[in-house]
Amino acid sequence: MANLYTKAQLQNFPIRKYKSIRAQLQTGDIVFCSGNYLFSKIIQRFTKSVWSHCGVIYKDEILDRILILESETGIGVRLAPFSKYLKDYHGKNKPYRGNMFIGKVMPAPNITCRRNGISFGLDELTKPYDNWEIVRIAIRILFGITKKQNDRKYICSELVQEVFNHANIIFPCKNSIISPVDIWTDDRVQMQYRLI
Repeated sequence: MANLYTKAQLQNFPIRKYKSIRAQLQTGDIVFCSGNYLFSKIIQRFTKSVWSHCGVIYKDEILDRILILESETGIGVRLAPFSKYLKDYHGKNKPYRGNMFIGKVMPAPNITCRRNGISFGLDELTKPYDNWEIVRIAIRILFGITKKQNDRKYICSELVQEVFNHANIIFPCKNSIISPVDIWTDDRVQMQYRLI
C-alpha cells in the first residue's frame, strides 16, 4: 500500500456494508484496525501511525463462517467471528470503536500457501499475547538493540507475520520489530474495503 494516512484521511474512505463484501473475503485477507481505545493510542504513538491492530481472515467454507485469527491483549491467539467486531465487540453490544479496513496480498498466495499459513496460525491458538513485547520494543528503539527473542508469545503483527511466513510471504521487520503499519505499507498489500 505504501500510503500513510491520518485518522482524518481514513474517514474519507467510503464504508462498505459487511453483507456486500462478505462473499469476496478470503482466507489470508488482512484486517487492519485503527482503534480509539487507550491501548490502541499507545500503539499508534509508538509506531507513528494510525494502525493499532491487525489479524488474518479465516474463511471456513464448510460452516460458511468468516473468522479473524488474531492475538488479542489479555487473551492471546484466538479465532473470533468477524461479525462480532462489527456489532458486538468485546461482548458490549457495540461495534469496534475505530476504523477497520481489509487488505489483500497481491498477487494472492495459492491455496496451498494460504492453507499452510492459516494451519500454522490455528496451531498457535491459545498461545499468550506478548504483553511485555511493547516494553521490549520501546527498549529496542531507544537503545538500538536489534535482537528479538523468539518466545512464541505474540503481539498481533507478529502473529500475522508468522502466518504469512508459513505461506511463503515474508513481511520484513523494521528495527527488529514488526508492527501493523509495516504490514500495511508493504507494496504487496492492497487496501480493499473500509468496514467501520
